[in-house]
Amino acid sequence: MQVVITGGAGFLGVRLARTLLAGGRLSLAGAAPTPITRLTLVDRAMPPADLMADARVVALTGDLNALLEGKEAVAPVVTEDTAIVFHLAAAVSGECEADFDLGMRSNLDATRALLDACRALQTCPTVVFASSLAVFGNSPEQPLPQTIEDDTLPTPQNSYGIQKFIGEQLVADYTRKGFIRGRNVRLMTVSVRPGMPNGAASSFLSGMIREPLAGIRASCPVAPDTAVALASPGRTVEGLLRAAQTSDADWGPRTALNLPAIKTTVGEMAAALARVAGTVATDLIDWVPDPAIAAIVTRWPANIRATRAAGLGLLPDQDFESIIRDYVRENPYAVKLGISP
Repeated sequence: MQVVITGGAGFLGVRLARTLLAGGRLSLAGAAPTPITRLTLVDRAMPPADLMADARVVALTGDLNALLEGKEAVAPVVTEDTAIVFHLAAAVSGECEADFDLGMRSNLDATRALLDACRALQTCPTVVFASSLAVFGNSPEQPLPQTIEDDTLPTPQNSYGIQKFIGEQLVADYTRKGFIRGRNVRLMTVSVRPGMPNGAASSFLSGMIREPLAGIRASCPVAPDTAVALASPGRTVEGLLRAAQTSDADWGPRTALNLPAIKTTVGEMAAALARVAGTVATDLIDWVPDPAIAAIVTRWPANIRATRAAGLGLLPDQDFESIIRDYVRENPYAVKLGISP
């Protein structure tokens, strides 16, 4: 079985790749597990050395649109033996708001080109599309309900959310036509992300934890009472894999699956950090308002009731303190404060 991960050098793509390689086999849509013979990681950057040392891993580096158009002198992104594509590659929320054309090319054009490439195979590969909580947005004209349910109408309020919602509809229609087996999965804000900050409006929700643990100052651009819906990297990857493994009957409708999340506030996140690392960590957080960031983040919902996901065995994290402790245990090289997991 060949597996393709777009965004395969990003932190979620890398974690997903390591999980797949460690398991060695994957069950698709309820079928018997099949050995993974090739794992193709597609990204602008090279994957980490440990992944490249595995003989099953192939890296395709370059712009996804150019790769799909055959403008790069490398192998095709998908081939006849491609059984599943995890489509994680995307321009993130802050980037899309700052550069409309970048978002449309990276999130809309690339998604359709990838779906067309899968359609051309005529083998109906499985496509797991990483959508986002950002498809839900609050506005005075159409306020969100207090709790997001599985059937809540998406009302995106920024370009990123709109592009993700369009992607969901494309995946649903290519599935309806029998071109692919599509699985739309709405990711919650993932925290704590390892590595460097990115251009997402929600990047501070990892940075306000990650940077202080490394002894570095971090900014929080929203008020402490700002409520957010969060999921750990581990639970997020679990959701992506469950989407691939679940049978068509158990998966249900073509509409997107909301992954589970914990509801917390930014102030409670800081309090959890203090319990893990002490005030030496929280003293490194600078509470500096950024109206542009706040305008995006405060329109996202914080209370998610993921009933459909629970039916597939997917549950939210225990609490944010446990997420921090998992990060400390999994990334000891990035923690400089001398704390234990």
